[in-house]
Amino acid sequence: MIEQGPRGATRATNATAVRGESRPTRARSIATLLTFLIIGATVALTGALVAGHAVAGWYASADKPMWTPADDAFAPVLGLSHGLMAVGAWLVWLTPESEERSAALTVYVLQLALGAIWAPAFFGLGGVVGAAGPWAALIVIVLTAIVLLATLFRFWELSRGGALLLIPAFGWVLYAMTLNAAVAVLAL
Repeated sequence: MIEQGPRGATRATNATAVRGESRPTRARSIATLLTFLIIGATVALTGALVAGHAVAGWYASADKPMWTPADDAFAPVLGLSHGLMAVGAWLVWLTPESEERSAALTVYVLQLALGAIWAPAFFGLGGVVGAAGPWAALIVIVLTAIVLLATLFRFWELSRGGALLLIPAFGWVLYAMTLNAAVAVLAL
């Protein structure tokens, strides 16, 4: 931001201009976007692979609520939501370096980690420990929703577009949470 001082003189007031930082090069920006996309795709693919094995196993015979999607809906939704989140994280990364940006991206990574744990917890534990598996996964997905909401708020402070790109993922997590809770209750 530029402020006008006495007699028309201007001075830089934002941290970027004061520190003399510049925007990242095009190559670095593209490399960072690709990195975010690869990380998101890895998390989504891991979840889809774990889910795919369980869908033919214990999950196929588990009691499920009537709003359960078709089995083949999980992979494309995970891929799309992680792709949108990756672009959102990249938009935040493009903002000037700051403590707020570091905190926002740290919370983003935390929600990715929780999201990566959920699929193995839900689909994997269900086949191993039975009815306790969905309950353990429910704890993970509730934490994921809380941290994803915190990520959305942190992104909003830095990049409204980046925050808006998290909304589909947040909606999916809330939907998956209802499925998870229903499967847990129905397994009792």
